[in-house]
Amino acid sequence: MQFTRLGSSNLQVSRVCLGTMTWGKQNNQADADEQLDYAVAQGINFIDTAEMYAVPPTAETYGSTERILGNWLKRHSAKRQELVIATKIAGNGLSYIRGGGDISGRAIIEAVDASLLRLQTDYIDLYQLHWPNRTTPHFGKQWPGKLKFSEVNAEQHSDQMLDILQALASCIQAGKIRHCGLSDDTTWGISEYLRLSEKHDLPRMVSIQNEFNLLHTKDWPYLIEHCVHADVAYLPWSPLGGGMLSGKYLKGQRPPGSRWTLMQRNGLFRDTEQSRAAIAEYVELAASFAITPSQLALAWCHQVDGVTSTIIGATSLAQLQEDIQAFSIPLSDEQMAAIDKVQKRYPMPF
Repeated sequence: MQFTRLGSSNLQVSRVCLGTMTWGKQNNQADADEQLDYAVAQGINFIDTAEMYAVPPTAETYGSTERILGNWLKRHSAKRQELVIATKIAGNGLSYIRGGGDISGRAIIEAVDASLLRLQTDYIDLYQLHWPNRTTPHFGKQWPGKLKFSEVNAEQHSDQMLDILQALASCIQAGKIRHCGLSDDTTWGISEYLRLSEKHDLPRMVSIQNEFNLLHTKDWPYLIEHCVHADVAYLPWSPLGGGMLSGKYLKGQRPPGSRWTLMQRNGLFRDTEQSRAAIAEYVELAASFAITPSQLALAWCHQVDGVTSTIIGATSLAQLQEDIQAFSIPLSDEQMAAIDKVQKRYPMPF
């Protein structure tokens, strides 16, 4: 297993991060225990969760993933100091989480304490903001005309960011969290947080996790360039495009128990004619490389310059084994060039 520094922090994290959002919905405690035992045995020390999980999010499953992880941590307390545990505070819009309100300093204090209880740990290594208070160009909103940035009150959002950073500082001073980071944010969000941190001597955002995969590369090059030069770790989530890049949904297939058989909060907006055409070509390429389609997608993501650690998730141990193996599969220059040709034909398929 390869390790790297998490942005400007002093944390060394595995280049593979174990995502957990299926635990509590598609996976139970026994499944999660099996995944954790295997991942840790392979050298993975980086585990990502969120108070909102399981996914799809519901009031009934809220907090269940943290509780499942917490149960494992309690039984493996000797391993806690070897692990980097990351979780996230939910943003606005979910009525059953703090009335659906914005992330604020007060919400941070409340949410950190609740996550610590569910995780059954004394500290969180990386505490992230799951999404900003303002609407951002993620989840299919990256197309021109979807958002009006000129109508955003930047000063108001900057004031909220300062309040958030001050609360994060108090949590760090209390020993409840070690570092803080972002999720589903933008280049402006990163730079504004860094500006406020420097101006007010407050904690620095050390990472950001955004959707990034062969079908969705909008963060390349500008946001990733900013991360590299600002020393902010870039953590791709959904490197398989919600499972699409495995090829399992081609020709309208819906394997029993798969994510697409469940209710989707934003619908199946990734499932387009262009996406399906691109995936079919990637599946053919993978066969010619003698690897699985999932391994092709993950190996590619791993080799993108600027990627710090890739967040993977699985609903079975067999999937997890297949996915972890991908990170020891080097793609040659010729193979990367073949992938690049497909990407150029389908640069933004959804």
